[in-house]
Amino acid sequence: MRPPRDVSGMYLVKALEKYGYRVTRQTGSHLRLSTTVKGEHHITIPKHDNLKAGTLNNILKEISEHLKTEKQVLIQEIFK
Repeated sequence: MRPPRDVSGMYLVKALEKYGYRVTRQTGSHLRLSTTVKGEHHITIPKHDNLKAGTLNNILKEISEHLKTEKQVLIQEIFK
């Protein structure tokens, strides 16, 4: 399954809340999310209307590596 092409940064921020990610700071149009689930992890997400496909792919890849889960499983849980 491929992630949709019209995902906004804010949608992704809200979807990642169920994985323990919380906004810890904002600089301009970029949000820094942090979690302590399965160890401490930080990720930066642009607060844009539509994230570029490569940007979204890299964010999902980094999160799936931290959570030690398959990226496809993560995509199905977030975009069902």
